Amino acid sequence: MPKYPTEQLKCWNKAKELRDKYYRDYAEASEKGGLRWTGGAWSFDAIPAGLGDDVYPITGEPYAASIAFNKPFSLRCLEATESKGWARDLCAYMRNYWGSMYLDEYNGGGKYPKPDFAFQDHICCSHAKWYQHVAEYKNIPYFCIDVSVGPYKDINDDKLDFVVGQMHESIDFLEAVTGREYNDEKLIEAVKNDCRTTSLWAEICTYNKNIPAPLDEKTMYSLYVFGTLMRHSKDVVDFYRELLDEVKDRVARGIAAIPNERCRLMSDTQPPWGFLKIFRYMESFGALSVGSLYSFALMGIWEDKPDGSWGPRTTPMDLGIPMDTREQALRVLADWNLSKPEWQHFYDADLKSKMMIRIAREWKLDGVMLHMNRGCEGLSCGIAENRVAIAESEFPVMTFEGNMGDEREFDEAKTKDRIDSFMETLGLEQLKE
Repeated sequence: MPKYPTEQLKCWNKAKELRDKYYRDYAEASEKGGLRWTGGAWSFDAIPAGLGDDVYPITGEPYAASIAFNKPFSLRCLEATESKGWARDLCAYMRNYWGSMYLDEYNGGGKYPKPDFAFQDHICCSHAKWYQHVAEYKNIPYFCIDVSVGPYKDINDDKLDFVVGQMHESIDFLEAVTGREYNDEKLIEAVKNDCRTTSLWAEICTYNKNIPAPLDEKTMYSLYVFGTLMRHSKDVVDFYRELLDEVKDRVARGIAAIPNERCRLMSDTQPPWGFLKIFRYMESFGALSVGSLYSFALMGIWEDKPDGSWGPRTTPMDLGIPMDTREQALRVLADWNLSKPEWQHFYDADLKSKMMIRIAREWKLDGVMLHMNRGCEGLSCGIAENRVAIAESEFPVMTFEGNMGDEREFDEAKTKDRIDSFMETLGLEQLKE
């Protein structure tokens, strides 16, 4: 018999509509007189927002993840990239994206919509080169901001000045290549929305500390993504506020993500997008992934709370930090994003281990499953050290090999065997229908 009541999210259809509108707006921007730009999910999308309300981005990682989910198209994209001589051990997102560009096919249908410019930041090893190649291949202008200034705990004014100075230069670049006059008021509002979006998402994730968890990670993948698409947008802020209210209500009413939650796990890094059904297989044991550092903090911005817990970072607006000028807005934008948890472990695996162990304790986990993801060097960096540290903290750890964007490197049967063995070590058997 089910232990907990469940129900579909009331805002689920709105989420689908918002995501569809995002890709449709990008595809149709030029015919409506707007601008299109491409860059990474971590790019400072609040900055191009100062060019006007008709400026539409397509962020490469979520676009490539949607390609990976479409396995027949993904295979053609990957093979198109390999036919150009690129190695298979490069970022799988980048290879899917480039393949779409080479084939001149858009995952949403029709031809690949050519961007007007590329706008990126660089922290992962492939970020700058990804869009350098796009810019050269499509003959478009390109600007990249170097944000690799060290972990946030070591940030000082000189390092912040280095990033903010590049932001100022990027605005000059945008005005020059688009012929548009920059609007600081739109920038300021976009920065405020960036802060609201990322703080709201972190707050939403804290409610999964509840037993039973109101959300499962497979569902969360379809929700966190808006922070990777257009976190500067008021539409996303409004949606996350609605989602937060619904999650609070689910907790108050005891609504669970799955009816038989009896084991709480977390994952790590991007999942194998073409095989998300492994999460449903885990649920057949009553095992739920409540999230991960990836789904919580790829976009969520966090801070230590007075009670010692990890919670959403207090927005600069709530702290009364002024944002009346371009300089003030850019400085807030830089500081806010440099504190992103998923940026910290590019410098030291120990920083990631500590955050993962903190999640394991605060979210009351029974175990951890680590994806040895060959498709992403950046987020998989130090994963062997993470496994040892988590195990030494007395949390059972399971590992499985795969690739978030290349189905050829994922063995579904072998992964299910590993899940079976892990569940056995946790004392769990598959639930009867």
